[in-house]
Amino acid sequence: MTTVDPQEVAKFEAMAAEWWDPAGKFKPLHMLNPCRLDYITRQIAAEFGRDLSQPLPFKGLRLLDIGCGGGLLSEPMARLGADVVGADAAPRNIPVARLHAEQSGLAIDYRHTTAEAMAEAGERFDVVLNMEVVEHVADPQAYLTACQELLKPGGLMICSTLNRTPKSFVMAIIGAEWVMRWLPKGTHDWQKFITPDELFALITQAGLKPVDRKGMIFNPLGWSWSLSDSDLGCNYVTASVKP
Repeated sequence: MTTVDPQEVAKFEAMAAEWWDPAGKFKPLHMLNPCRLDYITRQIAAEFGRDLSQPLPFKGLRLLDIGCGGGLLSEPMARLGADVVGADAAPRNIPVARLHAEQSGLAIDYRHTTAEAMAEAGERFDVVLNMEVVEHVADPQAYLTACQELLKPGGLMICSTLNRTPKSFVMAIIGAEWVMRWLPKGTHDWQKFITPDELFALITQAGLKPVDRKGMIFNPLGWSWSLSDSDLGCNYVTASVKP
């Protein structure tokens, strides 16, 4: 069984060569990355009692970046000391990620595979990063259940996606795809966006305990992203743990 949507994979396959171009089709992710990393590192440090001021604070933690793309999150996690596996359903993403990691002097285990296949093979991780993926899969509940199976007891999943609101349609579809042309038209399907309450319900049904959620807000004046406790109207991120 797989929750991979071949049409969604094809979209990202077509853009694979541009993952590390900060002015290319993944410009939105390059801009968002510092905000995502701030949330991810703080949540991992809090959950596992790590001191981010120390060298290699995530040493000894096995981490999966599911839907890793070109490795925009895998590489910083490896630099922080984590034992990183990057997995993606789009085969053309993996050589791009491997080459960039090699050029950066980083040892990252990149694989063309799925969450379901890894769970079936008995893979287990302390942390699963599940960032901007769930809105692209065919069956979000089955996919999140596979992610839960990939976690060790006490493990942490960070999951981000887009809320299904008028604001997200304006920002992510009209703004990012039609006006700014940061992404090709059709990259996102607004109907597949998931509200925070819907995501929490899916995560709970999968067997995880949601513990936090925050909005990620774009400031067009400062051309930057920041975290928000109250505004989850467009991009947002969640943390959940496996009992």
